[in-house]
Amino acid sequence: MVSGGNTDISNTDILNDLITFGDFVRWGTSRFREASLYFGHGTVNAQDEAYYLVTYALHLPHDIPPYMLATRLTRAERETVRALLQKRVDTRLPAPYLTHEAWFAGLPFYVDERVLIPRSPIAELIESGFEPWIESSKVSRILDLCTGGGCIAIASALAFPFAKVDATDLSADALAVAEKNVQRHQVGDHLNLHQGDLFAGVDGQRYDVIVSNPPYVDAEDMAALPDEYHHEPELALASGQDGLDITRRILQQAADFLNPQGVLIVEVGNSAAALVDVYPQLPFTWLEFERGGTHVFLLTREQLEVSL
Repeated sequence: MVSGGNTDISNTDILNDLITFGDFVRWGTSRFREASLYFGHGTVNAQDEAYYLVTYALHLPHDIPPYMLATRLTRAERETVRALLQKRVDTRLPAPYLTHEAWFAGLPFYVDERVLIPRSPIAELIESGFEPWIESSKVSRILDLCTGGGCIAIASALAFPFAKVDATDLSADALAVAEKNVQRHQVGDHLNLHQGDLFAGVDGQRYDVIVSNPPYVDAEDMAALPDEYHHEPELALASGQDGLDITRRILQQAADFLNPQGVLIVEVGNSAAALVDVYPQLPFTWLEFERGGTHVFLLTREQLEVSL
């Protein structure tokens, strides 16, 4: 149990005191705030997280009509909801690891502790067909580096049904999750998973788009991460003292795997400032997103060849 205050919500008295859907959303919100949980894996505050977990426990969609907040729960439903809310407090597992589902680019994905929970603004780029940065009708080959659970690769495969998509990851465990998602979204006919270190699994191939959400957390930020993030695989987060160990290698090799006018798109998070300091000669285009998100850069093959 988490110590302090009344964060233990296992008291069976609440099954008598809390009756409605809205009661449990309010209760969960209070308990999450009292326990100082951290949110950032699909929701941004305690109320949204409680609402999400209650709807999941009751097998309801997220967009239920407001009147349902007043509906009464059966005793069995109340026990199920209470147990899930308590598990969130006791374990500090991010909600998607409790539900085994996360959303990316409007699509549901299976997730567990073998993979990072998707939250990249790159989803918005995929939904726009990577335009205006490349003409979407001319995209025939896409490579996703450090694919994790396969979210970027699968969303790209669905957005470009006539393109060939390759996805690589060093972790066999992550690729097992990615394969589950490939099957779920039925894109195995034009999406191939490769186990290997960055480009190792795709030697000799060239792509119109190389996209990556690689590990980019520096040592200082790793030490300060909230408990929720320590449930995610360190291999998918940590990238050396300045957060750039993986990004350096991508930059050094990417031009050899890009077609003419091809583009490299990489998310680097809080390591963006360090990246600019290390590569002052590179003309990074820092992309902007309507739904929020920063620190994603774009470079063309030609820019890489001239500057590195």
